Amino acid sequence: MQLDKIDRQILAILQKDSTVSLNDLAEAVHLTTTPCWKRLKKLEESGILSKRVALLDPEKLDLSFIAFVMVKTSDHSHEWYRRFVATVDDYPEVMEFYRMAGEYDYMMKVLVKDMKHFDQFYKKLVNSVGGLNNVTSTFAMESLKYTTELPL
Repeated sequence: MQLDKIDRQILAILQKDSTVSLNDLAEAVHLTTTPCWKRLKKLEESGILSKRVALLDPEKLDLSFIAFVMVKTSDHSHEWYRRFVATVDDYPEVMEFYRMAGEYDYMMKVLVKDMKHFDQFYKKLVNSVGGLNNVTSTFAMESLKYTTELPL
């Protein structure tokens, strides 16, 4: 789907506040509600607009310990990969999970309450899947920028 200026404006507004009413959204992009609604439906059907969610403040929920976990494996089989991905997918502490190029094979961002809870997560991870050669973690001391808004 080719995005025009109005589509990008709609997406930018929704990234800032997905609860904006259709009337307010249409007014902001200088459309009436019906064409604005049709654009929203096209954005949803194309998968560009994949979800509308609520963002929670992790610190207010006592989840302020951020760890970045890098993993090396000796097993690069498809079966091991599927098992590892499925296992990590079941861990709610893992906020982001990537297959990497470079020194490490995988990286995940883990969010927990404190070091004790991270240690419990770490033990669960290393004991759940064989073939992990090296698991290295680094910890964020301060979050300097966090956004969910894509650069349009």
